[in-house]
Amino acid sequence: MHEKSVADRLFNQSLEKGLAVLRAFGPTRRTMTIGEIADAVGINRSSAQRMVYTLQQLGYLRTHSKTRRYQLTVRSLQLGFDYLSLHPLIGIAIPFLIELSNVTQETVCLTEPDDGEMVYIARFVSARYIPIHMPTGSRIPMYCTGSGRAILSALPEDEARGVIGRQSIRAHTVHTCTDVEALMDILRAARARGYAVNQEELFLGDMTLAAPVLNNEGRPVAAVHVVAPTSRWGRLEAEEKMVPALLACARSLTNAMRMVDD
Repeated sequence: MHEKSVADRLFNQSLEKGLAVLRAFGPTRRTMTIGEIADAVGINRSSAQRMVYTLQQLGYLRTHSKTRRYQLTVRSLQLGFDYLSLHPLIGIAIPFLIELSNVTQETVCLTEPDDGEMVYIARFVSARYIPIHMPTGSRIPMYCTGSGRAILSALPEDEARGVIGRQSIRAHTVHTCTDVEALMDILRAARARGYAVNQEELFLGDMTLAAPVLNNEGRPVAAVHVVAPTSRWGRLEAEEKMVPALLACARSLTNAMRMVDD
């Protein structure tokens, strides 16, 4: 009880609100009024006004020159850039990801799990057309993506089931698997072969093959995946021609990550 009360006293609610204001902006809310910000964050208008004023003075928000609505500034990229530049795996991974992209002639990505989602932290785009643009920082669900399933397949089964149970599962396309028991079967198969597959379950025309990157404790900390557009690849051909290189890349990143952990 004492430890919890100390933690509660240390928790800064004003900082929480300020960060929530920044996170409220996104593709569907590129600009907002004070009232819209208050609604998006779940705070009153007065509190929203104080948060917005402070963030504006610090250079993280500005008002649009014509609409006078608030929007993020380029300074908001700083925290994300600092994270990427200091990430122990990204710098190590770059040559391996480039090699994988050269071998497969397809787009290769490195993603990291965060609260039931996968976050893109590195991406090398093929010169050949791909239907989906996923820039660094993009987030995708775990249950219906190759990279997410790669992470889940490397977890103990009870833990993986718990992660899936906390997610809001819905059908993104007609191919999305939304049945929990069927998903668990998919994870068991991925665990047995060492890689996972998503075949048009998040976006039509998009197929990915992914393998987990493990740390010293054998825990999955990232996933590397190859994008195989269905306009160019059937699943069997993609697995035959790209999986060996994918698994070799994942093993190299796992070995490198274990050296970093040491």
